[in-house]
Amino acid sequence: MKSTWKMFLGLTIFALLLAACAPAATPAPAPTAVPTAVPTLASTDVPAPVFTDGLGRSVQLASTPQRIVSLAPSNTEILFAVGAGAQVIARDDLSDTPAAAQALPSVGGFSGYNVEQMVALKPDLILAAEINTPEQVKAMEDAGLTVYYLSNPTDFEGLYANLTLVGQLSGHESEAATLNENLKARVQAVTTAAAQAKETPSVFYELDSTDPAKPWTSGPGTFVDLIIRMAGGRNVGAELDAEWAQISQEALIVADPDYILMGDAMWGMTAEQVAARPGWDGLKAVQSQKVLPFDDNLVSRPGPRLVDGLEAMLKIFHPELVK
Repeated sequence: MKSTWKMFLGLTIFALLLAACAPAATPAPAPTAVPTAVPTLASTDVPAPVFTDGLGRSVQLASTPQRIVSLAPSNTEILFAVGAGAQVIARDDLSDTPAAAQALPSVGGFSGYNVEQMVALKPDLILAAEINTPEQVKAMEDAGLTVYYLSNPTDFEGLYANLTLVGQLSGHESEAATLNENLKARVQAVTTAAAQAKETPSVFYELDSTDPAKPWTSGPGTFVDLIIRMAGGRNVGAELDAEWAQISQEALIVADPDYILMGDAMWGMTAEQVAARPGWDGLKAVQSQKVLPFDDNLVSRPGPRLVDGLEAMLKIFHPELVK
């Protein structure tokens, strides 16, 4: 609606300027002055946009949201990345990036969300994600809140689509388009470089080693798997039957990965602890000191920093190809 207003006003001003700059005509008898009606755009002239969210719900926005609550770290990062950071008034517990988000009040997280607090903030949009259940979304909707459920992308094309969508929702379409152009160029640079690699190292990505004999890893269909492959590596977990699964120590010893990336380093896991596990000291990654910490947020949050994760993995697997 805002863009329609701008177009209408621009055309009106242009027409007035043309009239002001036209050659003077031969004076004619002055007609009786009749007030000229200035056209106005009634709210009913252009219907409010309707968006279909990830739950198949139709979400109508009466105007561009100015008070947005983000319920996922990826959503928060997307909003700030497309230029809508000033419109975000609250966040979930885990939204810690960018730094400006940390100054915003939190409305809850995995343990539950404070719907009453959300209502009191008077938001005009709640941006939910797949970490939010349909039941939670319904509870917010029942409280009179406007909720858009943003589905997680499964590849970079899906990421670009989400950035475009959030740009539309927040009134920052041009900024989202510029961001997408930049991200696409960076992804292309990585894939072009990775295509020149002479070797494809095997990679074990550790998510959780609460049970060190059967650590959790990322299987096929995950961004971790996709990014490892795009960066010129081979994901050991791709052989598993689920997106998130445990792998036995025996299977890992057979796989004998060239690299072990510790996504659980953010929870305190160290290379020394990995090497001390029974049977792990013989792994190639341990012997060659290629057990490395990795910022899991760069591959687990489906936002623009996925490209940072892609670039980081290329630098690890093929540093000679990084310019």
